[in-house]
Amino acid sequence: MGAGKTSLVLRFVKGQFSEYQESTIGAAFFTQVLSLNEATIKFDIWDTAGQERYHSLAPMYYRGAAAAVVVYDITSMDSFVRAKKWVQELQRQGNPNLIMFLAANKADLEGKRKVPAEDGDQYAKENGLVFVETSAKSAQNVNELFYEIAKRLAKANPSRTTGMKLQGRSQESGRRLFCCSA
Repeated sequence: MGAGKTSLVLRFVKGQFSEYQESTIGAAFFTQVLSLNEATIKFDIWDTAGQERYHSLAPMYYRGAAAAVVVYDITSMDSFVRAKKWVQELQRQGNPNLIMFLAANKADLEGKRKVPAEDGDQYAKENGLVFVETSAKSAQNVNELFYEIAKRLAKANPSRTTGMKLQGRSQESGRRLFCCSA
């Protein structure tokens, strides 16, 4: 709660930042398309609420996810502790092939930092996460975060040929029927 999840998404999707972002109720949905050399990735982003009372709704949104970004506020040790709990939950209940990032947000508030960058980086390494420090306010590493997710998704799911295969099947009368499969 208050780590800047919505601000990161709005910075990425709309290029906007609002100093006073209202708390997300339940979840908000955003889409964005990124074109890479190797693929075009369409992001369907579920921005889930951070308040404890909405915690039980979160599995609905992350269950089928290909990637997750767990965000904490560098000015709050409590935020970092809660982020670790989210990581554990995602590791336990999320997609086993989930690509997970740990974003240390509010890097523009360096003077108020309570969580050393080394702590976030070390935790990420120990848990197989990608670590990045971001600032939704200054836009620091926001696009880089999503481009890196897109690159990893493209690598994990190389493009398959799309379309339909026609298969001939004979019928009792001798005519051939064609059926399709994806």
